[in-house]
Parts: sequence; C-alpha cells; structure tokens
Amino acid sequence: MRLAEEDLKMSLQSLANKNYHWSIVQSYYSMFHCARALLYSKEYREKSHFCLIEAIRTLFCETKKLDISFVESLLEAKNLREAADYYGDFSEINCQKLTKKAQEFLEVAKDLL
Repeated sequence: MRLAEEDLKMSLQSLANKNYHWSIVQSYYSMFHCARALLYSKEYREKSHFCLIEAIRTLFCETKKLDISFVESLLEAKNLREAADYYGDFSEINCQKLTKKAQEFLEVAKDLL
C-alpha cells in the first residue's frame, strides 16, 4: 500500500504541473499496487496486469466485498495508461478523472485490508 500511496502522491503532483501523461501512468500504478495488496491479502500473486484484474473481480467482486465499478475503473486505468505510454494519447480530462478514481480505489482498498 505504501507504493500505491506514493504513486498517487506523485500523480497529483504531476497533475498540478500539467504533466498529464505521467499523472495517468502514476494513477494507474497506484491502482495496480492497491489491487496487488488486495490479492496478496488472499495469498495470491499476479502473473500479469490482466490476470490481476480478473483475480480482483473473482475474489472481491463476485464475493460482494468490492463493487464491480472498481474493477471497471482499474481496467479503464490500464487502457488509459497504455494509450498514454504507447500512443501519446492523453488528456487533462482523463487525467483528472483517473486521479479521482485512484484516490477512491486507495480508500476502498485500505478499508478492505
């Protein structure tokens, strides 16, 4: 969770500096580290980003511990991060939306842990 908090902090700084590309990347990794912490709490490890998302869906959403909207946010964040990294496709609006979702994910993950 420490990594998730650090990534979110850096994402908010990047957003303030109008560095939307890196803010999106950092928000995604904040969410990624939250998801990993949740998975680790069940004594599992991920093999890929996609598998991590599916494991969270199975272990937390299907058991009603986590609303499916958080998995949808994580998948959206993954797609936005890939678009920013691989295609230079990013925007201030998506960045703002993603940092908000990362903050929400962090709070929910803390509550679950």
